Amino acid sequence: MNVLVIGNGAREHALCWKLRGSRSLTALYCAPGNPGTERLAQNVSIAVDDIVGLAEFARSRKIDLTIVGPELPLSLGIADAFQARGLRIFGPSQEAARIEASKSFAKEVMLGAGVATAACKIFSDRASAAEHLAKSQLPIVLKADGLASGKGVFVCFSRAETEEALEQLFGVLKIQRLVIEDHIQGREVSYMVATDGERAVPLASSHDYKRLLDNHEGPNTGGMGSVSPTPALPPEIEDRVLSEVIYPVLAEMRKRGTPFRGFLYAGLMVGDEGGIKVLEFNARLGDPETQVIMRRMESDFLELCYALSDPTGKAELPPISWSKDAAVCIVAAAGGYPGTLQLGEEITGIEFAEMMPHGAVFLDGVQRTDNNRLVTAGGRVLSATAIGPTVAEAASRAYKVCDMIQFKGRQVRRDIGR
Repeated sequence: MNVLVIGNGAREHALCWKLRGSRSLTALYCAPGNPGTERLAQNVSIAVDDIVGLAEFARSRKIDLTIVGPELPLSLGIADAFQARGLRIFGPSQEAARIEASKSFAKEVMLGAGVATAACKIFSDRASAAEHLAKSQLPIVLKADGLASGKGVFVCFSRAETEEALEQLFGVLKIQRLVIEDHIQGREVSYMVATDGERAVPLASSHDYKRLLDNHEGPNTGGMGSVSPTPALPPEIEDRVLSEVIYPVLAEMRKRGTPFRGFLYAGLMVGDEGGIKVLEFNARLGDPETQVIMRRMESDFLELCYALSDPTGKAELPPISWSKDAAVCIVAAAGGYPGTLQLGEEITGIEFAEMMPHGAVFLDGVQRTDNNRLVTAGGRVLSATAIGPTVAEAASRAYKVCDMIQFKGRQVRRDIGR
């Protein structure tokens, strides 16, 4: 098969790494890709939001399957555009992708599906939101209604933090709608499935680390590391997530006439007594969770995606198996992240890190200069991963891989998997 991966981050690098091992793969392309994917696939200089350009490329190269990494092209309707041209793609329609692109729509779906979630109110102006917050009990959570590249969620523990969050959301991000919801206590877990709208294939459980600093302190980020499997989701609770969250939501989406096909990501809060509430839904794989999931997957990822993308919904699903080893991902971020970034810093040591046993490095915010140097070009620069018989051993190995790589201003949490 000829396969196209859309995206340019560490998640897409990990997808290309896994797809490269498929017995069904003939040719692999990544648009636009990065200096890491270029060693596994042919990079294509087409932006993720150039829907027509991507579709025309897929048609010209006789692409058998396109797999979408980031949320932006999904929210712009890339699946609809490909399907209108008779091209096979694994990702939800524009309408179905609203489950991530609109927090208020996701709340409507959860309400219709009877899925437990935090109580919320929705505001379209800063003044009424501020008035509500002044009377609200803390802590409280503020969320941009639309896509915000991981920068639209604020958990506020003081009045000063709510004022700062309002300024960021309405003043800096210029959002149109705001969701304010109750704060939920528990352990945050990432649960992802691959689905054709009716059948759901669970991916390995995982959890990520949102805060910039150790001990869950500092500002929220797109994710500073991840672990799989997660101890917060034992098998009996995982079964309940499928029956109480995933299948009811898929049924509700079908009922609305917008069946969901692709990767459905449920961000969950698991309480001390096993209660499950949904924090959010994403319409794609998580980053950095994908990095550890791909490291643990033993079965053929391409064959799974191809079967689930079958328009008839009747293709036989391949067997799925997972390594008993744990996997840990450590994200190395640029100086200043998640604020004003320190970019253009030379990155050294990647070639030595990739020689480490049990390790793999997936590049993200990295650019190759004219003189063939690698420099920082984004907030999250790379993901250093490793596998091991336990989470502790995998974490120890991942830190050894990560610490082989250096650049000025590097930020790394030291408590991932610990």
